[in-house]
Amino acid sequence: MRPSALTATAGALGLAVLALSPATAHAAAPVPLADAVAALPVAGESREGYDRSLFPHWTDQDGDGCNTRMEVLIAEATTAPEADERCRLTGGEWQSYYDDRVHTEARGLDIDHMVPLAEAWDSGASEWTTERRRAYANDLDEEVALVAVTARENRAKADKDPAQWLPPSEAALCRYVTEWTTVKTRWSLSVDQAEADVLATAAAECPDAVVDTVPAA
Repeated sequence: MRPSALTATAGALGLAVLALSPATAHAAAPVPLADAVAALPVAGESREGYDRSLFPHWTDQDGDGCNTRMEVLIAEATTAPEADERCRLTGGEWQSYYDDRVHTEARGLDIDHMVPLAEAWDSGASEWTTERRRAYANDLDEEVALVAVTARENRAKADKDPAQWLPPSEAALCRYVTEWTTVKTRWSLSVDQAEADVLATAAAECPDAVVDTVPAA
């Protein structure tokens, strides 16, 4: 299950609305964002040995002909596109919450890993197996792990953490830092000190935001 149009609308207002997917139906009680940020382990980062190919994606997990990218595009459309037998999309409409821009063509969108692959590597994924990195790179069970956004904004973000990049839409701040913290929490990833400081400052501006997730299998 992916974010609904209601989630997207609330996110545009700077609110964190994190619905549970079937895979997270037995999650613990939601945790205030500030508490979740404080619970993240702080550690130094190293990119030694990183290669994007160490995170295999996009995969077709359920064998329906639509890979992870297409699944996200279909689920996050505010107006549903049509998909042919090869999962090629026509029609549809999407709203990129990073910049509050509406798209009517899927090719204008990238699927952003909320916590970029390189950042995940720096923060603990370098110790994982390839299969766990595959699961991370194609995580459809956590609704906020992957998001369809304007390609330009995704490329501006690149592999930066919140100390280096935040969405240009000010209304997106609470949603973005909550989703970032959710992914770091779910996958037991660390934060560096600058990142932790920015997250804590942002959390103080988002008193109603909560992190609602379960550890990845």
